[in-house]
Amino acid sequence: MEIIIGGDLVPTKSNRKHFVEGNAQELLGTELHDRMQCANCRVFNLEVPLTDKVSPINKCGPNLIAPTDTIVGIKKIPADLLILANNHILDQDEQGFLSTIKVLQDNNIAYVGAGMDVEEASKPFVLGEQGIKVGFYACAEHEFTIATKNTAGANPFDALTSFNHIKNLKEQCDFVIVLYHGGKEQYRFPSPNLQKTCRGFVDSGADLIVCQHSHCIGAYELYNGSTIVYGQGNFIFDDSDNEYWQTSLLISLIIERNEYEVKYIPIVKQGNKIRMADQQESDEIMKAFHHRSVQIQDINFIEKEYKIFATSMFSNYLSILHGRNVFFRVLNKLSKHQYVKKLYSKQSLTVIQNVIECEAHRELLLAGLKSTLKELERMEGQ
Repeated sequence: MEIIIGGDLVPTKSNRKHFVEGNAQELLGTELHDRMQCANCRVFNLEVPLTDKVSPINKCGPNLIAPTDTIVGIKKIPADLLILANNHILDQDEQGFLSTIKVLQDNNIAYVGAGMDVEEASKPFVLGEQGIKVGFYACAEHEFTIATKNTAGANPFDALTSFNHIKNLKEQCDFVIVLYHGGKEQYRFPSPNLQKTCRGFVDSGADLIVCQHSHCIGAYELYNGSTIVYGQGNFIFDDSDNEYWQTSLLISLIIERNEYEVKYIPIVKQGNKIRMADQQESDEIMKAFHHRSVQIQDINFIEKEYKIFATSMFSNYLSILHGRNVFFRVLNKLSKHQYVKKLYSKQSLTVIQNVIECEAHRELLLAGLKSTLKELERMEGQ
């Protein structure tokens, strides 16, 4: 049995025509299109609601949307299983989510990682073929599209429950795949916490963990007989000149009873489409991928690299905490990001650290933020 796993699949204005017309060969190129036909199951992260009604929720970042008629191209790729556990599936509110589910059901495309409440969202998808049962479990870090006990959305990662979900799934299946939507965008290495989480999935029974969301190829590690991939990049997204978006990997998982092999298929962006990488491109992509994977074998490398990255991002986060007003942003830019640092004393930074780090304070802060936002939305609607 071969399963191919791809990253973010998002029809956009730049390539909508090809999706609506079902022109998969134009989107993928002949070589990649033919290669896809060889697999038994093709899995992608559908990081956009399929709806014809615009009803964006209040959130950070873009509210993605793709019209329902783009399902023609998605089906032609073909997509057999779509992951909905991501930070965009509720971008167009519950109506967008319900529209997506209906479109997928009408086209006999399976999905995993989302539901009408958190219990339904946490249910796995089990594929049975050639006498082998493969369980798929999808979850996402907490952003704006997480399901609750009363509302629809994506399945949230929760160390208290997600690891138990994997243990139960392993009892039912020969092989367990975890699709984890998390990590920092455009960062090619795992954070210390992400590595800890993924290893926790392995210790709970997962055989393959694929981290999506980073929009770039990361690294991989072999841990206790399982494979962890920290970022594979996009599958099909928009026409972008972002350097991280230019290359990505498809993961080819070949399973034979109690054995499995993970292979990688390098692909490259070509405008608003993708193509199979040629030999030179493939060699360069895989060389860098393997090099990063060797680097993270160093027990100290991940922490050192993450500290450097965190330092580079710190001014941006302080700016966010300050509200990002125009006057502040101008002064900060003119001072080369020194102004923001001078606004916070050692003591004030210590207090912020405690509010974020301490579970009790963080829980109170989040509850207060959510309550206040709901009240503001209610007032806006009056």
